[in-house]
Amino acid sequence: MDERIKKVQSILKKYGQEHVLNHYETLDEMHQKELLEQIEQINFELINSLYYRIKKEEKHEKDTITPIEYLDKCKLYDDYKTYENIGKKAIQEGKLAAVTMAGGQGTRLGHDGPKGTYDIGLESHKSLFELLCDSLKEAGKKYNVTIPWFIMTSRENNAATVEFFEKNKYFGYQKDKNIFFFIQGELPMIDTEGKILIGEDGLIKQAADGHGGIYESLVKNGMTQKMKEIGIEWIFIGGVDNCLAKMVDPVLMGIAIEKEVNVACKSVVKASPQEKVGVFCKRNGKPSVVEYSEITEEMSQARDENGELLYGESHILCNLFHVNTVERMGENPLPYHIAYKKATYLNKDGNLVIPDSPNAYKFEAFLFDAFGEVDDMAILRVKREEEFAPVKNSDSIGVDCPHTAKDLYQKFHHLD
Repeated sequence: MDERIKKVQSILKKYGQEHVLNHYETLDEMHQKELLEQIEQINFELINSLYYRIKKEEKHEKDTITPIEYLDKCKLYDDYKTYENIGKKAIQEGKLAAVTMAGGQGTRLGHDGPKGTYDIGLESHKSLFELLCDSLKEAGKKYNVTIPWFIMTSRENNAATVEFFEKNKYFGYQKDKNIFFFIQGELPMIDTEGKILIGEDGLIKQAADGHGGIYESLVKNGMTQKMKEIGIEWIFIGGVDNCLAKMVDPVLMGIAIEKEVNVACKSVVKASPQEKVGVFCKRNGKPSVVEYSEITEEMSQARDENGELLYGESHILCNLFHVNTVERMGENPLPYHIAYKKATYLNKDGNLVIPDSPNAYKFEAFLFDAFGEVDDMAILRVKREEEFAPVKNSDSIGVDCPHTAKDLYQKFHHLD
C-alpha cells in the first residue's frame, strides 16, 4: 500500500492537486481504497485542459448553420407501409435493443431516489421505469420478440436502481439475460482555481459527464460488445423521463435501413418560434443540433414555402443508432461543455463549506455533439401528444412536469 500511495502522491504533485489526500488518514480502510482508485482513474491532463479552456477565451470560427431535411410521420402516405415493413422485419429478427439513460435523481421533483422510480400520479401508481417497460413488453408481444433493455445508471443511484428492479422482479425481464445495468462516467468538479473538490465523504466530488457520455459508457462497460454477441444491430437511446417514448418504432428503423443512414432521430415541431429548445440543423454541412441560445430572432422566425419553421424540429432525445456507429463514437470523449454550479465541499481544514452562490465547475458532454461524426442522418417528425411527455420540472413550474406528463399519458392510452 505504501508504494501505491507514493505513486498516487507523485501523480497529484505533478498536477498541483496534493490537497486531495489531506483527509486520507481520517477515512476508514474502505474509503481510503476508494479514494486511491478515484485518483488512479482520473485523466488529469483532461482536467487541466478543461480548466485552461475556462480561463482562456477561445476564439471560434463562426459556424455556418443551415436547415436540415426531415420527414413528417403523418405525411409519409404510401411510403409509411414500406418503411414499417422493413423495420418490422428487423425487429422480429431481434436486431433492436433499447437503452434508457437513468442516471439522475428525482430531487427537482421532490423525490428521494432515482428519477426512474418516480410515480407521476397515475391510478396504477406505476413508476417511470415501469411505464417504459410496459411499452417494451407490449412491443415485444406484438413482434414476438423480447427487446433487450440496457439501463444506464450513475454511481449515485446504481444500487438504489438495481434494488428497485429486484423488488419488482425486474418487471418480467431477466437480469443479465435481457436486462442489463451499467454506470455512467463521471468527472471531478473543480473550483475557480482549478483545484479538485473533496466531498463531505472525504472522496473526490464528481459529477456525471452528461448524456453525451452514453457512447463511451456503452463501450467501456462492454455493452456494445454484449449487444453484438446477441445479434443487435440497432440501438434506440432515450431518457427515463419521457413516459411516452416509443422505443420500438418500425417506421423509424425502416427509414434508417432504407435510406442507409446510421443515425435516425425523432423530432417534434416547436410549440412556438420562441420555444427554448435545441433544434436539428446542419452545421458546416454536417448534422447537428443548434441550441436555442445560438438561434437569432431572424432564424427562429424563418419559414419555408409551406409556412413551416426552417428551424422548428426540436431534439427530444429519441435517437436510433447503428451499433457500429455507437462504438465509433465511444472511442473518444466528446467535447465538454462547462457549467458553473453550487457545490458543497470540505476545505483544507476539514470543515464543510456550503456556498450560497456558484463556486465550482462541472463538465458534461451532449449526446448530439456526436452527430457531426456522420455525413447524414434521418429526422422523423412525430406528434408531441403521442410521443413526448417529459417529466423535467416540478408541478409548480407547470410545463414538462408530472401533471402535464400524466395528462398526456392518460389521453394517449385513453385512461381519462
